[in-house]
Amino acid sequence: MPRRQPRVGLSTGPAVSTLEEVAARAGVSRSTASRAINGGHRVSPEALASVERAVAELAYTPNRAARSLVTRRTDSIAVVIPEPDERVLSDPFFAGVLSGVSASLADTDIQVVLVIVRPGQGKRTVRYLRNGHVDGAIVVSHHSDDDLDRALAELRLPSVFVGRPMVAGEIEDFGLEYVDLDNVEGGRLATQRLVDLGRKRIATIAGPQDMSAGVDRLAGWRAAMAAAGQPDDAVVLADFTIAGGATAARTLLAEHPDVDGIFVASDLMASGALLALAEAGRAVPDDVAVVGYDNIAIAASTTPPLTSVVQPVVAMARAAGLRLLDQLQGRAEPGPPMIFAPELVVRASA
Repeated sequence: MPRRQPRVGLSTGPAVSTLEEVAARAGVSRSTASRAINGGHRVSPEALASVERAVAELAYTPNRAARSLVTRRTDSIAVVIPEPDERVLSDPFFAGVLSGVSASLADTDIQVVLVIVRPGQGKRTVRYLRNGHVDGAIVVSHHSDDDLDRALAELRLPSVFVGRPMVAGEIEDFGLEYVDLDNVEGGRLATQRLVDLGRKRIATIAGPQDMSAGVDRLAGWRAAMAAAGQPDDAVVLADFTIAGGATAARTLLAEHPDVDGIFVASDLMASGALLALAEAGRAVPDDVAVVGYDNIAIAASTTPPLTSVVQPVVAMARAAGLRLLDQLQGRAEPGPPMIFAPELVVRASA
């Protein structure tokens, strides 16, 4: 009989160890080895130690696809961002979110899936989450019309929002969990800085009113204005972008030329406002003092450097990730909101 020739092009690398070989090496049943590898539930400490030694000696790697069929777990979570691609890629806030979430998962094997929800694609995202592609979700930059709050409440998918969800009615009724900054106090703190500087005509460039951050920061500005006995009519809304801030500042100067202080609800918008003020020949802070919000890197590099409210986005996202892990490990009831306290960093703009 002629000798069989080796097939060309096939790898002759080391054989892959199997679960049966791990069980045999550890001296336990296949089911015990499987339980030991998948969390150690109902496995004695001695058997668990034997399986762990066998795994190390055989360099065994679990078949994640096969395991997911048994556990119905994907070992992945989604970070869901309902914003256009260009905003996600250009706004450092979202990089901070991903950094914080990744830090929370550092001691796990869970992977992060970035889900960008483009305008009009909310239903597609809900289908994706419903079909079991991920074990849980962290939602960032939530808008009132994307319906992710209601969808996640109905799906009962483990989830945490970064920023208070914009739900109709009481949040507790939806069972949604979230991490946030006290944005009302942050807006008040920023505006009070302008009041304390003696500014008499203080305006605001507020964020979108379909987001809790935009609503709450505007409420904080109004509270400080009321306490100071100043009018609160100088308001222009924008979209948390540099271009939006520049356009809004031009509108403010046209409608309220006597403005001598502006609270801007994000540092990106504030950097645009500084450009518009320079174009108009208004010196900052001599003619117009400016306070931003977020304290991202750009705040220290604008001309002049920007006084800003700190939003600890990395810490907030890390807290959201840890809370989601708690849910995935069996905590059934939503925890109370985790609210960070704002603080003001004073620079040359105010």
